[in-house]
Amino acid sequence: MPSPQDFHFLLLPEFSSIGFMSAIEPLRVANRFSGELYRWHILSVDGGPVAASNGISLNAEGAFDSVTHSHTVFVVSGFEPLARYTRGIGGWLTRLDRAGVTLGGIDTGSFILAEAGLLAGKRATLHWEAAAAFAERYPAIQTSQELFEIDTRRITCAGGTASIDMMLDLIARDHGSDLAAQVSEQFVLGRIRQRSDHQRMKIAARYRIHNRKLIQVIGVMEQHMEEPLSPDELAQSVGVTRRQLERLFCTALKDTPTHFYLGLRLTRARELLHQTDMSILAVGVACGFESPSHFSRTYRARFNASPRDDRSGLRVVPVAA
Repeated sequence: MPSPQDFHFLLLPEFSSIGFMSAIEPLRVANRFSGELYRWHILSVDGGPVAASNGISLNAEGAFDSVTHSHTVFVVSGFEPLARYTRGIGGWLTRLDRAGVTLGGIDTGSFILAEAGLLAGKRATLHWEAAAAFAERYPAIQTSQELFEIDTRRITCAGGTASIDMMLDLIARDHGSDLAAQVSEQFVLGRIRQRSDHQRMKIAARYRIHNRKLIQVIGVMEQHMEEPLSPDELAQSVGVTRRQLERLFCTALKDTPTHFYLGLRLTRARELLHQTDMSILAVGVACGFESPSHFSRTYRARFNASPRDDRSGLRVVPVAA
């Protein structure tokens, strides 16, 4: 039997617990069926316990820089990943890359790899909520909405239960699809999701709508945040009149196209404020607000706080000692 593959997981403070556990459990079950195929190790910044976003702490085997070789190293992050990035972590990942180690990111762990310059020329994914912020900060990186991406010595994953799908894919590559199916059945999964499955619920399910034109126009809105289209342009994009479009929104969503569109843009703005260090002016422009005063006014009306206050009021959790 070949030697077990070692997986090291660097857990950063406020990491995604479900994203991490969903990566570990398929490895455990694969070992149950076929012997010791995999070993996993927990690392933290300083070698001490590290708390997940749900408050549960896990003990680490050591500090990240104690590891000089591995089969695969995953960075698992959650809220405010860039606040957890250090040059020490970046340098360590770069050294591992030079040693031929496969590097991965789970949930927002892709930010850490990108900040270290290790995703150049690669396809990458991450949790959909952070995708807009990632694309703004790293426009040269090809970002997808897939559940996971497996590129040459790079693996990125949206986190959550998508970590299960990612590991099942890796198990199938290493030890065959029959073992992957056996592992999948232990999690009572109806099917093994493919990489290309989208992270978010489809628009129809998300908004509980069924009209094809309405679904299409919401998709158009989501693709045109920085330069919003006028109601007439939206209607034309799906082949209806403006009056027909307004009736569709009123009937299905009890809203107007303009107000609904504004809500999408403000929600995107809030994501960027919370997950990037972009200036408030830049966030407003990225979400289609040419006037800073108009952006601030509409943001406050929506979230009961100005963009500056909303950003400065974020909860800051100290790095675990």
